[in-house]
Amino acid sequence: MEKSYYKSPVGILEIICENNKLVSLKLVNYCEKSNFETDFIKDIKNQLDEYFLGKRTIFDIKINPAGTDFQKLVWKELQNIPYGKTKSYSEVAMSCNNKNAQRAVGSACNKNPIMIIVPCHRVISKSGNLGGFAYGNKIKLKLLGIENCVMIQKR
Repeated sequence: MEKSYYKSPVGILEIICENNKLVSLKLVNYCEKSNFETDFIKDIKNQLDEYFLGKRTIFDIKINPAGTDFQKLVWKELQNIPYGKTKSYSEVAMSCNNKNAQRAVGSACNKNPIMIIVPCHRVISKSGNLGGFAYGNKIKLKLLGIENCVMIQKR
């Protein structure tokens, strides 16, 4: 297992890889000592650089997140949400063939181990409000802003 850190515009991201697959990308408060930086980790950092500069809209990184079958299904659906667009929790639930699973979709988003690349920040409430985000709505708004996502709040 390899671990590295990336200083991003939203904070320090911890990168954990195993067998040339990304298993975790999450915000942390500080950098620990990390292992030797592999070419795979360098590629991840390069793609993150491009994303934060607005030059990358699709990631080309092999991932292997740990979770339940339903969580993995949701995370796969999240990767189908285009850059700069949003979907509601209920729309994601319908994409997973379970129209009543909005809360379960929200829970899967909250437990997403690979932020940004598995874009749970693109999921909002049906009313157009932000909904929740594991790292807080300030970070969610910043990520949506990087993608020039227009948020229309319905009343």
